[in-house]
Amino acid sequence: MTVSDQHSPQQPRASVSKADELIHHHTELPTTRVSQWLDSILAAIGKSASWLWVVVTAVIIWAVVGRYVFGQGSVFLEEVQWHLAGTGWLLGLAYTLVVDDHVRVDVLHERMSLKTQGWVELLGLLLLLLPFLALAVYEMVPYAISSYQVGETSQAPAGLSHRWVLKSILALSFTLLFIAALSRLLKVTALLFGFPRPIRCETKKNKKEDAS
Repeated sequence: MTVSDQHSPQQPRASVSKADELIHHHTELPTTRVSQWLDSILAAIGKSASWLWVVVTAVIIWAVVGRYVFGQGSVFLEEVQWHLAGTGWLLGLAYTLVVDDHVRVDVLHERMSLKTQGWVELLGLLLLLLPFLALAVYEMVPYAISSYQVGETSQAPAGLSHRWVLKSILALSFTLLFIAALSRLLKVTALLFGFPRPIRCETKKNKKEDAS
């Protein structure tokens, strides 16, 4: 085995690591007391919603066994599957924003300084994300209320009733996303303008005072 052969297996690992770094790049923003409190609530909701995927898996197995073993298909179970899957996915959106673990493939953003990234985040939140989410909440809440008032049900025979529940989850999801965006906005302003006061700065200041 030559020297080049010994080092060749390590080359793909380096390229994969670099690609993973670009995709999962995080902007290190400071934490504030309000954003920390909001993030803890949103994280708890997201983690709780993740258990719905276990339920979805169980329902799918139940439906498959019923169809192919006992020859009994069920529209009810099919609709339960996508209702639960939709609920789990929608309630998990805010969590991905809180932990900044949504996919980013942006080589320009990754190479910017932290302060420049903060300005990009600030403009993106104020001009794009928050206005879109505000409009979505404004449209989705009456959408869910209307579904409840007319008693909307599934159009399929033997389907689910109370279709307004899923539409309410849709409105709730956009509301949680809006709160998560506000929390991130507080972190960005703490980075750029020092307001609200970052928790990290307070901790360092306290340590210096204790040392003196």
